[in-house]
Amino acid sequence: MSGEDRLNRPGPARGAGAYDVIVVGAGLAGLYALHRLRGLGARTLVLEAADGVGGTWYWNRYPGARCDVESVFYSYSFSPELQQEWQWTERYAGQPEILRYLEHVADRFDLRRDIRLNTRVTAAHYDEAAGGWRIRTHDGTTLTASYCVMATGCLSRSQSPGLEGLDDFGGSVHRTARWPHEGVDFSGRRVAVIGTGSSAIQAIPLIADQAARLTVFQRTPNFSLPARNRPLDPAELTRVKKRYPHLRELARNSAFGVPQAPDTPSGSALAASPEERAARYGAAWDAGSLFGFSDTYSDLITDESANETAGDYVRARIREAIRDPATADRLTPRHHPFGTKRLCLDSGYYDTFNRSHVALVDLRSSPLVRVTRNSIVTTADEHRVDSIVLATGFDAMTGALLALDIRGRAGRTLRAAWANGPRTYLGLAVAGFPNLFLITGPGSPSVLSNMIVSIEQHVDWIADAIQWLSRRAAVSLEAADEAETAWTAHVDALSAATLLPRAASWWTGANVAGKPRVFMPYPGGLKSYRDTCDAVADDGYRGFIVT
Repeated sequence: MSGEDRLNRPGPARGAGAYDVIVVGAGLAGLYALHRLRGLGARTLVLEAADGVGGTWYWNRYPGARCDVESVFYSYSFSPELQQEWQWTERYAGQPEILRYLEHVADRFDLRRDIRLNTRVTAAHYDEAAGGWRIRTHDGTTLTASYCVMATGCLSRSQSPGLEGLDDFGGSVHRTARWPHEGVDFSGRRVAVIGTGSSAIQAIPLIADQAARLTVFQRTPNFSLPARNRPLDPAELTRVKKRYPHLRELARNSAFGVPQAPDTPSGSALAASPEERAARYGAAWDAGSLFGFSDTYSDLITDESANETAGDYVRARIREAIRDPATADRLTPRHHPFGTKRLCLDSGYYDTFNRSHVALVDLRSSPLVRVTRNSIVTTADEHRVDSIVLATGFDAMTGALLALDIRGRAGRTLRAAWANGPRTYLGLAVAGFPNLFLITGPGSPSVLSNMIVSIEQHVDWIADAIQWLSRRAAVSLEAADEAETAWTAHVDALSAATLLPRAASWWTGANVAGKPRVFMPYPGGLKSYRDTCDAVADDGYRGFIVT
């Protein structure tokens, strides 16, 4: 039997434009999905709006853009050969290196022939009569597939700040999420950066190196830890490669998707002495790891008093780094518990504010009013600028999906189904939308974890489900209403038992006007989530309707 015949082919009639699976997005998730599904013999097509592969790492080319998980683990594990041949050069790889890696993956596994670039999906409608999906693209083309896999990314729909007068600004305006591929030269210019999230924290030190004057407009200060980035010693890389099987297994069975020793410290921060806490927090600060503080005590995210001990430590380190007390005070986070927004990693962020040509504007005390042809006006002052950098964040997790016209049974839209916040079963499927799969969707660990580990787990689960259906000559897999309701309630209950919903974060959608305030990721840890997904599959896809 040939590879093309390995899957039974339910769904829309075969012919030109008909596929077994259509994947939307050619980033980390879309590339692996294509490789894995093609291995099943599924006729698969990936549709990508950009003119190159890479997803997040294609679009986000701002100065200083880099991963916040160590490169050797922010990488695919599905191919032992790929793991051994690729040579990472930094502890935390920068955007150019990550994009080169993804382009190498696309070439090495001959993925490009099944990727259609410059093709923006506008709609995906379930055809009940045909039992499959009809996908429409920006040029009016309609394609059909038995299965539709959304690999649209959790942070791919950028936010507009809605600034009055921005369109009339006479200088240059740049978005960190859509940075010009040729780069930007700020030499001799007065630059404004609006926002102090992760992208801004990475970009600000490098923009300061060029700009004649840099003014940072901050609404909410964030907790940022030093990355301690450095070149990777070849001997260190060799040692990691020798241990990859063991390290990958540790990562898959950890809470966050990074290798953690079985004897990771735990217990209550409140039970430790001040000296012991200071030592552990100091080690975490010096380690330069996004998840380092999570390894100190088990109650940092569940107990407000315990959390405050970590927050106080980091706040003291921030104040210590900045010479001007007033500036240090404005940069010190007090509006949310430590770790209830995604922690940032930086290279010299706080030190940047010690430079004489760098200024900080606190938008809480003097809100932004409008943009004029050559300035930004707040309630307290007018700031003359030549260039504006918008680092205003993303409509996370749901934004890219709801930007499409997705319709399930009886023409019900995904927007209507999620009117009160996203509802999924396992973050993988939505009731009323048969054969539609989400990669790292709301209700899964996704952004609380190493994204590549979560992506590989989702893609493997989806591929196994499609193969399981094929072997039974089944037509569709659809989340049951009661399973979706129970899972959504479970995610809500887990988050309510933590401090996580306390922050006005993009995890809750609080950064988008009118977006329902719901804690979207699954906070129970990657291992617990993976075990649940495996148990559902082992039990004949419990909670799904199999037709």
